[in-house]
Amino acid sequence: MSEARAMGPSEWGMLGLLSLLWGGSFFFSKVALAELPPLTVVLARVALAALALRLFLALRGIPVPATAAAWRAFLAMGLLNSLIPFTLIFWGQGFISSGLASILNATTPVFSILVARFVAREEGLPLNRVAGIALGLAGVALLLGGAAFRGAEGGLPGILACLGAALFYGFANSYGRRFRAMGISPAQGAFGQIAATALLALPLALAIDRPWRLPAPAAPVWAALAGLALLSTALAYILFFRLIATAGATNTSLVTLLVPVSAILLGAGILGERLSPFHLGGMALIGLGLLALDGRLLRRRGRGHDGAPAPASSHPGAPTIARPPAQDTPP
Repeated sequence: MSEARAMGPSEWGMLGLLSLLWGGSFFFSKVALAELPPLTVVLARVALAALALRLFLALRGIPVPATAAAWRAFLAMGLLNSLIPFTLIFWGQGFISSGLASILNATTPVFSILVARFVAREEGLPLNRVAGIALGLAGVALLLGGAAFRGAEGGLPGILACLGAALFYGFANSYGRRFRAMGISPAQGAFGQIAATALLALPLALAIDRPWRLPAPAAPVWAALAGLALLSTALAYILFFRLIATAGATNTSLVTLLVPVSAILLGAGILGERLSPFHLGGMALIGLGLLALDGRLLRRRGRGHDGAPAPASSHPGAPTIARPPAQDTPP
C-alpha cells in the first residue's frame, strides 16, 4: 500500500462528520429500542436506507445489478454484514450503554484480520498486526472481566452479543472481497446489501415482533428511526464513498478510532450514560490495538507503513476499507 495521503481541512471535516454519523447510530438505536423490539428497528433502518440509496443510484446514473449471482451475493452479505450483527447489537443494547456497544464494535478490525488469517487464510500476520490483535483482545478481556466483576449489572449478555456482531463483520469483510471480481462497485454493493437485508428482515420482523400489535411509537422514536436510516446509514455511505475517493482508504480507516468517541459523547451528553473504569480501560487498549493494526505507530519517517492494509471500518454494516480505493470491496 502506498503512503497515506495528506488530508486537508475538507477531508478532516468529512472524517469528523462521518464519525458523528456512525457514532450517532448507537444513539439513535438506543432511543428507538426504548419502544420497539430489535428486529423491527433493523427492518425500519434497512428499508428506509435502501429507498434512499436507490434514489442516490438513480440520481448518479448507476445501474442496479440484476444478475442472479449478484443478488445471491447480496443476500449472503445482507445476512453476514447487516441482519445478524444489527440484530445482535440492538439486542445487546438492551443490556449495555450505547457507548460501550460502540467500543465493542471497534473490535471489528481485530476479528476481520483473525478471520482472514485463520479461516480464509488470505493474509499473514506482521508484527504490527500481532501487537494490534494482542492489545485488542486484552481490551476485550478487561471488558469481560469488568462485567463478571460487576455481576448482574455488568451487562455480560450485551457484551457477548456485540462481540458476536463484530465476529460476523469479520466474516463479512472476507466474503465481501469477491464483489470486486464481480464488477460491482461499492455504491451498488451498499444498496444491494441493504435491500437484501430488508427482504430478509421483513418476514422475521412480521413473524416474531408482529409490529402491527405494538403501541404506536412516540415522536422521538420516529425521529430516531429516520436518523438511523437516513443519516447514519444512507448519508454515511455516500460520505464514506466520497472520503475514500479523496483521502484514501488508510486515512478513512481513522474513523474507526473516532466513532466510539462520538457515540460516548452522545450517550453521556443526551442519554446520561456513564462508563466504568473497566470500560475506559478497555477502550484505551482497543484504541491502541487499532493504531497498531493501522501501522501509523510503526511508520518510519519518509516511508509508508509496513505494507499491511488498513483495518476494515468498524461501523455496523460499513463497506470494508481493507484495501486502497482502487481495490476497495463493497459490503
